[in-house]
Amino acid sequence: MKQLWVRADQDTDWEKRKKLVTTALENGAAAVVVKRGETKKVKELGKIETVAPDPEADIYLSTDIKELEKAKNKKAFHKDIKNKEDEKEITLHGKKTDYVVVKSSDWKVIPLENIIASLKGKTKIMVEATGREDAKLALQTLEIGADGVVLNADASEIKKVKELIDEASKEKLALVPVKVKSIKQVGMGDRVCIDTCSMFCVGEGMLVGSQSNNLFLVHSESIETQYVAARPFRVNAGPVHAYTRMPDGSTKYLSELSSGDEVLAVDWRGNTRPVVIGRLKIEKRPLMLVEAEHDGKILKTILQNAETIRLVDVKGKAISITALKEGDEVLAYVEDTGRHFGMKVAETITEK
Repeated sequence: MKQLWVRADQDTDWEKRKKLVTTALENGAAAVVVKRGETKKVKELGKIETVAPDPEADIYLSTDIKELEKAKNKKAFHKDIKNKEDEKEITLHGKKTDYVVVKSSDWKVIPLENIIASLKGKTKIMVEATGREDAKLALQTLEIGADGVVLNADASEIKKVKELIDEASKEKLALVPVKVKSIKQVGMGDRVCIDTCSMFCVGEGMLVGSQSNNLFLVHSESIETQYVAARPFRVNAGPVHAYTRMPDGSTKYLSELSSGDEVLAVDWRGNTRPVVIGRLKIEKRPLMLVEAEHDGKILKTILQNAETIRLVDVKGKAISITALKEGDEVLAYVEDTGRHFGMKVAETITEK
């Protein structure tokens, strides 16, 4: 996920800068940059990481690499780019810190391209920006972009840049049609309803399955019926053993999830967004096994036997599990690699 840090360390009094901190909190920024000794003031306003030239801050920001090497908390090396030597220094010292914060008054794309190429995966690259256009350039450089933006602007720009960062952080998944081979009752089991803090749209749900590399798109309960009111915040996902895909690309068992966790919402076009779990409901319910085929592979998932549980077809239409029949095509996410503890691994793993 890309990060937004908001600068609130300008040369004005705290009461004026406090609005930047509260706006950063309201818009879900990852951190605020403040002056030495102001971490306590920030924490009184809300829970957010602080970045400051201060060993008491959550992230110690400094232009002095020797000072940072002594720090015990997370470290951010800050450097203005004025010439090639500055770029080399950032590349050298960035490997020793958790973050590099890069600033240029005469911005050129090439230095950032070089820094991304040298440091991507070795540290988090944060780029200073004064508005949405600067931020967009930083996030798109070399296609993969910087890891985040340090915004130095008034409060009105914070929401715009946060929306841009959220859009840049979204993963687009290639869902494929799989053909249903069989549907059968399999008895009782512990089923998990995931109630989130967000509203799902029609055509949107979560990726769930019995095999970590083959996940069905299970529709949200955003469709009202004559018997049951819509609960558009909910996905009746499946039994406790099932996997779901997480925002970081890993998978987790449904039984491992808990309130406050982020899970991945996915629509029928493959658009994704993270949503926060409000609660889980685990109850004994009758279950159905769905088996489907794709390129000779058999995919399986188990779902509750109820008309409100739906899969999704290639046009985004929700199909109730009770109306599903052999030969129907539904959407799934299919990978070649297996997973170990939820992470992709290049080894042969078969789940039946």
